[in-house]
Order: sequence, then structure tokens, then C-alpha cells
Amino acid sequence: MVSAARTTLTRPVLTRPVPLGRRSAAALGLVSVIGAGAFGWPLFAAPGSDLAGHSADAPWLFALLLPLLLAVVVAQIAEGRTAGGGSAGLDAKAVAMLGVLAAAGAALRPLGAGTAGLEPMFFLMVLAGRALGPGFGFVLGALTLFSSGLLTGGVGPWLPFQMLAMGWVCLGAGLLPGAARLRGRAEAALLAGYGAVASVAYGTVMNLQGWPYLAGTSSSVSFVPGDPLGANLARFAAYCLTTSLGWDLPRAALTAVLCLTAGPAVLRALRRATRRAAFTAPAAFHDTPRPGSPDAP
Repeated sequence: MVSAARTTLTRPVLTRPVPLGRRSAAALGLVSVIGAGAFGWPLFAAPGSDLAGHSADAPWLFALLLPLLLAVVVAQIAEGRTAGGGSAGLDAKAVAMLGVLAAAGAALRPLGAGTAGLEPMFFLMVLAGRALGPGFGFVLGALTLFSSGLLTGGVGPWLPFQMLAMGWVCLGAGLLPGAARLRGRAEAALLAGYGAVASVAYGTVMNLQGWPYLAGTSSSVSFVPGDPLGANLARFAAYCLTTSLGWDLPRAALTAVLCLTAGPAVLRALRRATRRAAFTAPAAFHDTPRPGSPDAP
């Protein structure tokens, strides 16, 4: 006897295909705390500290950062299943998209190298973090900087710090409000504002990585170990204004302009790709009556 009903499969569309679970959040928190310590510890160094002796510690930070990034990825993969049966973390399709976007970002970075701070890569990282979520965004930002460092020969003591800073940029984009409701020009304006602020913040944080090692240069903007935190921060602000702001502001302007002009189209493309991949969409089975059956309308 032939059944009068057939089973169909539907997948609900989710706005954020890689949500941030508790284990992922814990792993991200650990990475961020360690990263903040790596950036900021010289500000609390005692007078007479041998900062120059620690200037070569970056390989140790890099060796610590890679397992922690892997821990974030593993935590997202192992988030488990939702009540509807869908994966709550990264899956094979999400990892594939992670690789594609990281490659695209790495390819964009050399386009602005040495050109007054103009870096179109920031625009893509902000949009990807917004469309794909904070955990995905953090891993994407760090992986993109790692890939671009290998591509451009930019491997050095600054690389692990760049990976952390870009991860935070993408993480912040994924945490912006209105991810499920805000669309169109309003969302583009929000991302443009965030992209501008994040571009300047990225340069400022990266200054903090190298500035303390200028101690002892007898300059009015040099770091002085053991001085009050407020005094050193005032010198740091003057250092940023006189050195990197001319690079950070063009980067911020370009990021904002690209978010306003090309942002809506790129966001639609990213969201369309994630809907088709259906990373975390739980499979829902239900019976559909066949035409002519007693249960058919």
C-alpha cells in the first residue's frame, strides 16, 4: 500500500549562522584577557624594568596564541546540537567559508600597503564579523592577518599582536546591536561609524605594542617605566597624535566610505551564502499530504 503522505525537509533561515556559545565565549574571554595583558603589561612595570629584554617575547606569545585560537575553533565545533537538531557551532561548511573569507582578506591587504594607511581589508572584516557572528569574526580576523603576513612577508614580532587586534575588530562588529532587525541604510551607517572607530582603535592598540620599548630615548613622548599611569597615557596619546594618526584617519575614512557604498550589497551576498550553506539550521521533518489523499486540502 502506498502512503498518502510524503516527508519533506525544511530548514529555517537564521540571521546568524555561527552563534556564540558558552564554551566559545569562555575561550574568547581567555584569549582576550591574555592579549590585553600582552599589550598592557609594560604600563604597570616597575621603575628600572628591563623592557628591552622582553622585546623578543613575541614568539612566545605567538606560540601561546595559536593553541588558544584553535581552542576557540574547537569550542565552536563542539558546541553540540540545538534542540532542533542543528549544529550550534562551526561545521565543515562554515570552516570552508572561513577559509574563503580569510583568503579574500589576505588578498585585499597588499592593495593598500604603504599607501597612507588605506587598507580595504578592514571593510571586509567588519562586514564579515557583522554577518557571521562574533566568534566566527574573531577567528576570521586573526586568521586573515596570519595569512596576509605569510603572503606579504610581514612575519615579525608584531604579527601575533596584529592577529589579536584584528580579531577584536571583527568580534566587536559581530556584537553590534540590531543584527536580526537592522537592515539597509541604517545598518550601513552603523557599520560605517563602527568601522571608522575600529580603524583608529586598531592603530592605537598596535602603537601600544611598540611604544613602551622606546623607553630611555629622552623624548617627550617616550614611555617612562614606573611613572604614574596617567602620565604615561598622556605621553602615549601625544605619541599617537604625532606618529600614526595620519595613517589611522585615512584608513577610517576609507572603511566608512566602503561600508556606506558597498556595504549593503556585500552583506546581502554574505547572508545569502550563509543561508544556502545553512550552517546551523535545524532540520525539521513533517508530512505533506499527497494530492488526492483524504488529508489533502
